[in-house]
Amino acid sequence: MSRFIGSVPALGLALAMSLAGAAAVQAEDLKVGDKAPDFSLQGTDGKTYSLDQFKGKKAIVIAWFPKADTPGCTIECKSLKENGDALKPLNVAYFTASVDTPEDNKKFAEKLGLDYPILSDPTKSVAQAYGVINPANGVASRWTYYIDKEGKIKEIDKKITTKSAGQDVAAKVKSLGLSSK
Repeated sequence: MSRFIGSVPALGLALAMSLAGAAAVQAEDLKVGDKAPDFSLQGTDGKTYSLDQFKGKKAIVIAWFPKADTPGCTIECKSLKENGDALKPLNVAYFTASVDTPEDNKKFAEKLGLDYPILSDPTKSVAQAYGVINPANGVASRWTYYIDKEGKIKEIDKKITTKSAGQDVAAKVKSLGLSSK
């Protein structure tokens, strides 16, 4: 009996590793040209946003970040705000997103005076569908998804420079031809 009980933690570890491996495979499977996973997430402005509401109308940029009110995420979110003059005329829907609660993201957005919504995915279901969950710490990886008007992934940027994130997003939207000016 004690041998069986001793193996339960090992089984739990094996299961956790297997699930983490499955998430990693899912992340590798999602690529440019694929249909973006649907989402319906609450924004810090109190509205709920979904992929379907933009279909045929606007391209979407979702910049996932690890944790609200941390140094790198603060710099990235501020950069998007500071570059709003370059982003807004492009007529794309752009968001940052994390697995934080709506309450935590709202406090963070208010603290920074953001002029765009942060999307909250506390259940992590959308983050898992996009393959951004870091199995080591359970938060989102800092990846940005560029999705065209038809819901197809045009680019997945996994090398984000937080300080220039806003400029980089504007340049990428232009280079991918996602702007609907």
